[in-house]
Amino acid sequence: MAFSIAWLEDAVQGEADEGRARRILAWFRGELYRCLAKRPDALSELADAVLCKQDRVHMLAELSLEPECRRGHGAVYDAVNHGEVQVARLRRALAALALPAWDDGRIRLAADVSNWLRPDAATSPQRLFCHCYARGKGNAQMIPGWPYSFVAALEPGRTSWTLPLDAVRLGPADDATAVTAGQVREVVMRIIGAGHWHDGDPDILVVFDSGYDLTRLAWLLADLPAEVAGRLRSDRVMYFPAPPREPGANGRPSRHGAAFRLADPATWPAPAVTTTTQTTRYGTAAAAAWGRLHQRLASRAGWEDHRGELPVIEGTLIRLAVGHLPGDRSPAPLWLWSSRAGTCAGEVNRTWQAFLRRFDIEKSKPQCCHRRGLSALSLVPSRSVFMLAA
Repeated sequence: MAFSIAWLEDAVQGEADEGRARRILAWFRGELYRCLAKRPDALSELADAVLCKQDRVHMLAELSLEPECRRGHGAVYDAVNHGEVQVARLRRALAALALPAWDDGRIRLAADVSNWLRPDAATSPQRLFCHCYARGKGNAQMIPGWPYSFVAALEPGRTSWTLPLDAVRLGPADDATAVTAGQVREVVMRIIGAGHWHDGDPDILVVFDSGYDLTRLAWLLADLPAEVAGRLRSDRVMYFPAPPREPGANGRPSRHGAAFRLADPATWPAPAVTTTTQTTRYGTAAAAAWGRLHQRLASRAGWEDHRGELPVIEGTLIRLAVGHLPGDRSPAPLWLWSSRAGTCAGEVNRTWQAFLRRFDIEKSKPQCCHRRGLSALSLVPSRSVFMLAA
């Protein structure tokens, strides 16, 4: 069976929006059921119970009390312990769903890590220390748990809905950048296979928060129709292209030009473009962009096995300053870097606006709570299928 619902969308073009949505939902529910290789009835009822429960799920036994689950708590635990999910088929089914439509036709994805805290589960395999923020500054904690890397499609407009497309659990020996690059690669290939992207369409924009090695991600994904964009730390140093070599000069040609220190305005030349946008939540958003800046790489931190000379990967650097943030009247500026955006006003605005949409994944991805020493699933249970299967 082809994992595409184009035939279904064509069949329901004349229906009202509600009827069309019901038909597509029925198709996806049927496909989800077929993804459950073992204990399909119990697992599907369990998923319905999680979706319909009004508050947090503290333990699986609670779900057996929901009307949607017609089995006792023993059958619920048996379904989780001995059930089986065909994750590859589930991923293809998600990619076949219609992606959020943007005015420019560009698909926007976001990647981030969510921690499922497991402090009391000493026998849980491959736990890591997860960095978690507590209330107040300087109250970060390291709690044992499972980190999951999520990729979701972002929607336009004033909404926090996203379409989750993939989830991978990170292990102690995993290279987070390599895993993320492989994950994004597979998602992009499934999107292309589902017919959502064709030759000549704009590149798929993938946005990341700070903590990701954007340069290495751009290098690993260079053969895909994907643009990598994300936030940089404010102490990063970037470099302009090397100046032209003087005639008759001796020695090895320079590979790096003038340094651009994000924390030192004295090293900033005049920007290639500046834009000003009035926003409803952040006041005036002023962006300045410089083209063809790159990071100086070293034979470490992911490049140990690189053969030959380390590459020079250029991109566009953007400084974004907003008038205010919730609870902060004088916010520090954000520094963004894009692997393929140019320095025209439209491309600069598209990049920083897409980065702001990235925060939607913070609300829609599974947030795993640590309360009284117990791990709990969040109010976004539809993603828990991935968490149990990944």
